[in-house]
Amino acid sequence: MVILMIETVIAIGLPVRENLTIRKNRLQPVSARSNMPRISIVTGIHGDELEGQFVCYEVARRIECEKEKLKGIVDLYPCLNPLGMDAVYRNVPKTEIDMNRMFPGNTEGPVIEKVAAAIIADIAGSDVCIDLHSSDTFIREVPQVRLSEVWAEQLLPYAIHMNVDMIWKNATKTVDESTLGYSLNMLGTPTIVVEMGIGNHIDQKNGKQLADGIFQMMSHLGIWDEEPVQLRKPLVSKDSEIEFIRANASGVFLPSIAYHCEVEAGDKIGEVVHPLTGEIVQSYYAQNTGLVFSLREYPMVYAGSLLARIIKKSEEVI
Repeated sequence: MVILMIETVIAIGLPVRENLTIRKNRLQPVSARSNMPRISIVTGIHGDELEGQFVCYEVARRIECEKEKLKGIVDLYPCLNPLGMDAVYRNVPKTEIDMNRMFPGNTEGPVIEKVAAAIIADIAGSDVCIDLHSSDTFIREVPQVRLSEVWAEQLLPYAIHMNVDMIWKNATKTVDESTLGYSLNMLGTPTIVVEMGIGNHIDQKNGKQLADGIFQMMSHLGIWDEEPVQLRKPLVSKDSEIEFIRANASGVFLPSIAYHCEVEAGDKIGEVVHPLTGEIVQSYYAQNTGLVFSLREYPMVYAGSLLARIIKKSEEVI
């Protein structure tokens, strides 16, 4: 039998008789011990990132279906930014605060810093934390782990269990010093940052792929009583081994390839067109053979807008 406990991590009063409340769902066996291994699955730190909502649901659903296999503690944190999610807004509404730039927080600071500190305190000590993100509303991403160069070698043995398509080492923007992942790693809690899909959407195929990886990780940690199975072997790359394709002019981007596909050097990626004149402003081609792991979904672009990213096929595979 599994005990399901909905717990409040922190609740802070807001104007107009409202509360900012962060909750978690702890799933553990009835015979839980204090030294049981624990995994924390965290998502919803940005209000427009919904992919993790399905992953949390899928993990809880599978555990419910096979309760007898749970041998450790699973903490699910589906929404760390409830105000943003309620308003369908990436940051904390009215404040323009990016929640993922507020860690490790401060128990004596303003409201959001207090919330950040409470989240850190609650997750710290987990055997592993999985920090799930979606992309923004402009770019669609394949399931991937992003590692700071500082923690890459330490975290790679964990990342290979996540059933992702690639591992990007030194992806600094999503794992910098003020993020949840970096702060937890600083405290000695191994934290894997996962990114996939696109903002304001849920791709159930991606979610099930990630859930498979989480159960693989749980088996590796002794939390789930099931023999590990062979999952995807991710490509591994650094910033210098990834091709970035950016627009040189404004217009409408029309891709010539599908999301999550392999291309050869010289293949056409797409073109930027001018809707007023009917002309093709510029066409874009791959310089390398590899996997297109990021592709622009929102068609309007300006000079410098990211169109696609390609991980070279020749790079390391775990």
